[in-house]
Amino acid sequence: MKHACNITTLLFLLTIVVQPGMASEGLDFSIARGGKLYDKWFKVNTSNAPNMANPAYPESGKYKGKKASDWRCKECHGWDYLGKDGAYSSGKHFTGIGGIFQASTMNRTKLASVLRDNNHGYAGNMLSDRDVMDISNFLQEGMVDMDRYIDRSSKKISGDAVKGKSYYQTICTGCHGLDGKAEDEAPPLGKLSNKNPWESLHKILNGQPDAEMPALLALDMQVSVDILAYLQTLPQE
Repeated sequence: MKHACNITTLLFLLTIVVQPGMASEGLDFSIARGGKLYDKWFKVNTSNAPNMANPAYPESGKYKGKKASDWRCKECHGWDYLGKDGAYSSGKHFTGIGGIFQASTMNRTKLASVLRDNNHGYAGNMLSDRDVMDISNFLQEGMVDMDRYIDRSSKKISGDAVKGKSYYQTICTGCHGLDGKAEDEAPPLGKLSNKNPWESLHKILNGQPDAEMPALLALDMQVSVDILAYLQTLPQE
């Protein structure tokens, strides 16, 4: 009876362990969510888009007070995380604000305080503590040195488009179609990937805010790079 009792207890404990809804969020999940928050946080959490201009965004910036764009992290620091020293060194997104790779050396407490300080001004009704944690995880472990994969002058990718085709057609076509033009509310992937490969790579790795798009950052980095290389071969119009 003692042996049977132990088996019964074990089975009971197993039912507790595998109950639906009890799975914990892993680090990669948090990093990817942080990447989406970095992109457009008010499309990821339950906050409303700010209806006031971001006081930290330069007055000379072209997106000051426009549809909350000036509150997006990427608008100041760029898709390549280099700010004024990267793809946003000129053009309509130029702000003169620097990059954020140094954030990877800060601890989470420091990063949280930076996001909450008077300069950034992300109050609790904008970013919850969970949001801040996810962004901090992204800043610490999710940023990629895109210059390793994207030639800055030509915007071409150092990936294998043949392999990328296989990945794309088995992972991405359900939403984007074989030609990358199935999403009515988005430009053709061929156009976006050639115009702004840094944005494309960020979204391949972390997903698209407010969309059922998988984040591929848990896979080998080369998979995402190869997909991006293939995207650049798709129709641009």
